[in-house]
Amino acid sequence: MLTAAAVCPHPPLLVPELAAGAASELDTMRTACAAAVDALSPYDVLYVVGVDTGPHATSFAPWGVDVAVDVPEPLPLAVLLGAWLTRGRHRSFVAVDPSLDGDECAALGAELAASADAVALLVMGDGSARHDAKAPGYVDERAPSFDQTVRTAFAGSDWSAVRGLDATLADDLLVAGRAPWQVLAGAAVTAGAGTVAIEPAFVAPYGVGYHVAAWTWR
Repeated sequence: MLTAAAVCPHPPLLVPELAAGAASELDTMRTACAAAVDALSPYDVLYVVGVDTGPHATSFAPWGVDVAVDVPEPLPLAVLLGAWLTRGRHRSFVAVDPSLDGDECAALGAELAASADAVALLVMGDGSARHDAKAPGYVDERAPSFDQTVRTAFAGSDWSAVRGLDATLADDLLVAGRAPWQVLAGAAVTAGAGTVAIEPAFVAPYGVGYHVAAWTWR
């Protein structure tokens, strides 16, 4: 069953070596992600979950700097960044097909939650990449509302709302976290009421939405 879960974003700039001169700009986000990872206890199995897009690698070389990560096989960026956040821990990796719909993602989450007596999930996913003119997808006026919906759902542990996120709208807004978040929703529904371990936080530097949150179940 699910005993702990956390949500973190996956910008390569979280890795200080990749951020170079801008490393300090994301110090607060790094600290929040580290706290979310620390909240992942107890567990027998830790799954790092992220969307399966872009190149697969065992280091961050494709994103600019060859910082190796202790992984057994090449992974997509979202999962690799989660592996970096959990380096030194024993964990398994789940790369989620971004074409899966909400029900399919939830079914995968329920399967993961049932895989051991105590399961923890680190779910990697960015919000909309269309928050302002600096964003990779330029600006879309729907982006703030979408990410506010996500933050509100996380704050209220409203997993039905997460499971019901519109995949088409998420794609329009360049949301990388939709499918992984819905995997979490499927796992969380099987666990019943949980406790918010870290209050959901949201920032949108560089025009991309970043969510951090954590929960525990007893």
